[in-house]
Amino acid sequence: MNLKFGLLIASSLTLFTGRATAANSSLPEITVKGNAFFDSSSGDRFYIRGVDYQPGGSSNLTDPLADEETCTRDVAAFKDLGINTVRVYTVDNTLDHSACMDMLAEAGIYLILDVNTPDSSISRFNPGCSYNAAYLQSVFATIDCFANYTNVLGFFAGNEVINNADNTNTATYVKAVVRDMKKYLRARGYRQIPVGYSAADVSSNRVLAANYFNCGDDADARIDMFGVNDYSWCGASSFQTSGYATKMQLYKNYSIPIFLSEFGCNEVPGSRPFTEIGSIYSTQMSSVFSGGLVYEYSNESNNYGLVDIDNSTSVTKLQDFENLKNQYAKVSDPTGNGGYSSSNNYSSCPSYQSGTWEANNTLPAMPSQASIFFSKGAGDPMGTGYPTQDMCDSDVDFNVTSASSSITSASSSSSSSAQTSSTAASSSSDNSTLTAPSTSATSSKKASSKSKGGAASLQVPLVIKLIANVLLF
Repeated sequence: MNLKFGLLIASSLTLFTGRATAANSSLPEITVKGNAFFDSSSGDRFYIRGVDYQPGGSSNLTDPLADEETCTRDVAAFKDLGINTVRVYTVDNTLDHSACMDMLAEAGIYLILDVNTPDSSISRFNPGCSYNAAYLQSVFATIDCFANYTNVLGFFAGNEVINNADNTNTATYVKAVVRDMKKYLRARGYRQIPVGYSAADVSSNRVLAANYFNCGDDADARIDMFGVNDYSWCGASSFQTSGYATKMQLYKNYSIPIFLSEFGCNEVPGSRPFTEIGSIYSTQMSSVFSGGLVYEYSNESNNYGLVDIDNSTSVTKLQDFENLKNQYAKVSDPTGNGGYSSSNNYSSCPSYQSGTWEANNTLPAMPSQASIFFSKGAGDPMGTGYPTQDMCDSDVDFNVTSASSSITSASSSSSSSAQTSSTAASSSSDNSTLTAPSTSATSSKKASSKSKGGAASLQVPLVIKLIANVLLF
């Protein structure tokens, strides 16, 4: 028998202080113009030079931006490495991130943040059900935590939700989340922080996905930036051999910024040389790509790390760290605007193709229960370990008062189905259209060898959140 339970979060609860209340003004905002990023203060082209940052990986997933001691340790390493951006896959929106965000800003470092948690994300197995008001409340509450920091470069609405040829139908719901996030930002009076999607480099649908997320007459439903997780340059490869030249052709007419949201093939003997840096930050690629993020900062079981974490105050820098540091130091960004384009048109929507591309160009309406968030705000954050994937809208009711956020939600999932859902989730006219050539390089990344924020949940007890629990049978 399924147990329906209600979670009543009182407005007077002050335990959760995750929302950012004051703007961080120590770094200028990064804006989008055409297919590139620009520094809003200097007007200079901005190239992402960064790392993916989730210490602990999936086996011990924690919020890296909520621990001041950890941030002190790691920001010092970031400065030594010479980066300007980090990507974080999962945060706990009930926690205070101000100290870490200020440290990053003082070091000149921006954040790209995935808004999902392992338990609250679009499910590959039941995307329609997982797109519900409880899920959007979680996403919007995370936006509330970070939107006032000027060193937030952008939000990812999903990461590798499409990861093979048979789950392209999930794109419909991810694109709906993009739309809802952009509308929420505007409704709540936040700056229009870029919202994007981070795609797996799946040869059968990567171009279709790029076109789909950047198509249609509704600007809110189109992404503002597109990340590609690409591991095709291995060792001492080259612009041609790696397939980078092919990908320049794939995306040459794309109208928004593209960057490598993960790169750094580790299928090499010894340490990674990172020779791709010389091409990524050159005029070979700057007309289309705006830099990238190396996977990943901390060494986990997948052996992609730049450092070994010794304890809460120290790390051991590996040879990969030194190699990447040297490459970043010797390769400068292209001068001027790097040949960017401000005249490319958004893409034409790909047609439905059974077995190849099964995303619908007509998006689902936002769940009606979530509309109150636009006028009243998302309310108190629920944190991680809050399973929303089985909270289909028929089982969810929200009541947010003008004074605060009293949220009543109900779930009809059994404990076994919730566990299954958590394990199965992913982290997540004249218009130009990208076309794939007859030959294309494929990523050398092996999905089984990597783990990231979408693989497991942060171990945060729910008991504090279950104050005034109401059981509904």
